[in-house]
Amino acid sequence: MTKRVTPEIESFRYAGEPVRFTAGTLVLICLCILIIIMSTFTQLPIVDIFSIDKSGGFKLSNYLVDSACYYYIPQLPAVFFVIALLDRRYGLTAIVLYILIGLFWLPVFGMGGGIHYISEYGFGYILAYIPATFITATIIKNNYGFLNILKAVVIGVLAIHVIGVLYMLFISTLFNTSADMITGWITSQSGIKVFYDILFCICSIYLARFVKKLFWLVMC
Repeated sequence: MTKRVTPEIESFRYAGEPVRFTAGTLVLICLCILIIIMSTFTQLPIVDIFSIDKSGGFKLSNYLVDSACYYYIPQLPAVFFVIALLDRRYGLTAIVLYILIGLFWLPVFGMGGGIHYISEYGFGYILAYIPATFITATIIKNNYGFLNILKAVVIGVLAIHVIGVLYMLFISTLFNTSADMITGWITSQSGIKVFYDILFCICSIYLARFVKKLFWLVMC
């Protein structure tokens, strides 16, 4: 009896197969877009563990002194969760739809929305989700070993920040932005935040891996 039903049980178990397009996949794409939108307007108070004083010990950063904690917006972990859950093809679909919704329909970006948002300093970070999704999903594929995930996350996160900074410099040149403002923007958006992005994106990929196993029948 066990030998007869084992193949049937295994056929329902996720084993790294690519996601196929079904009605369930479409629902998950919509839910993933909603997760990205919700993460955009979420602030997580966390301890700034990456601030180190001159003596080599940890210290409270200015964020902690000024507002008792560092507030982290988990949008990148949400994006990487979507990438790991939906794979490259449908992950890209969700990301592109999110961007189009923000540009032509609803104010789902951090500072609003609309076609004029392309002139915002931070739009480059959002636009960079597209190449980062392609790169990260391609590296991960079916290899969920820690070193491979670390490699995918580091490259994906750095791609977002590099493109974001370059886009910001381009917009700053168009509007003759002062050097102090440029430096402040880079520090706030791509300073210590990069380390938190890498840490939380690794966690989100592992979470997505677990969720993907649970929803395998829905996605296929």
